[in-house]
Amino acid sequence: MKKIKLILEDGTEFIGFSFGAKKSTAGEVVFNTAMTGYPESLTDPSYKGQILVSTYPLIGNYGVPGKDKEDNMLKFYESDKIQISGLVISDYSKEYNHWNAQKSLHDWMVEHNIPGIYGVDTRALTKILREKGSMLGKIIFENNDVDFYNPNLKNLVAEVSIKEKQIYGNGKYKILLIDCGVKNNIIRNLLKRDTTVIRVPWDYDFSKEEYDGLFISNGPGNPEKCAITVKHIKTAYNNDEPMFGICLGNQLMALASGAETYKLKYGHRSHNQPVLHVNTNKAYITSQNHGFAVKNNSLKSDWEPLFINLNDKTNEGFIHKTKPFFSTQFHPEASGGPTDTDFLFEDFIELIKKSKKNQVE
Repeated sequence: MKKIKLILEDGTEFIGFSFGAKKSTAGEVVFNTAMTGYPESLTDPSYKGQILVSTYPLIGNYGVPGKDKEDNMLKFYESDKIQISGLVISDYSKEYNHWNAQKSLHDWMVEHNIPGIYGVDTRALTKILREKGSMLGKIIFENNDVDFYNPNLKNLVAEVSIKEKQIYGNGKYKILLIDCGVKNNIIRNLLKRDTTVIRVPWDYDFSKEEYDGLFISNGPGNPEKCAITVKHIKTAYNNDEPMFGICLGNQLMALASGAETYKLKYGHRSHNQPVLHVNTNKAYITSQNHGFAVKNNSLKSDWEPLFINLNDKTNEGFIHKTKPFFSTQFHPEASGGPTDTDFLFEDFIELIKKSKKNQVE
């Protein structure tokens, strides 16, 4: 039980105890309000370069699952490794119990060389982040100081994207997926709907590829670092194949359309964010994890908002007025939930079916 420090860039310090890897680290400090799903959150590529604060006080009580594979992906994780730079929690449960648990959270973090700190007043810490916004921070182990590090200055997408094309499934509809840091559960949701998923790197020139639908994935960091991807999406707008973007994909589609993005004060990072579906005036509960957003008033005349955040009225997705292109800022594929907006994957496939029918006619 070695004491360690969490230091924020404004000088605020929190004293806690070490678990996970015995090392110092730095990154952007953000919080997550989920009550469950820490294996999924820790492996979400959208958290690359960030120190994650879990506001739920009990973490580690159900351990972590094994490395079972399905469709050539780890079955119970969102990627093949822990993506966060560090974990901050209130109370670490050393004892764990779950039918699917293979090891403790501590052992898993040691295996991936990720440090953690527990015994921190995460309510006070979250209040600081809510008032001042996301800020840089560092976890200091045994006085081994490190410099503050701003991950948003780097092209994090290039670090988490695959390097070579991969193919999943053998379904009827061919989906070209631009991997900007895709979560495994997005691929699972597509495969459940009779698709073949062709996963390509973030900077891949797909202009010569044949596909029935184009999907732009989630991912970490500043969307303006992905100028190559934006250029390719802009070219794809000249075609009529359906397009669906999630999270970072939403922002990249916006930039390609001529709209603007901006850095949110502290981002949206919780599993219970309410959004309004503009076309039906229905509200849905969603899972979110993003630090940037699209400016609603920057959307061009061919586009209109599809979803609006009911807390702060920020953009949560948009849709083309005449072509089969749409996007969401939140995560309809969220694991573990909520899955209220899972129907959007079905909407995407229906657009593909309609497009293929029109091509035949």
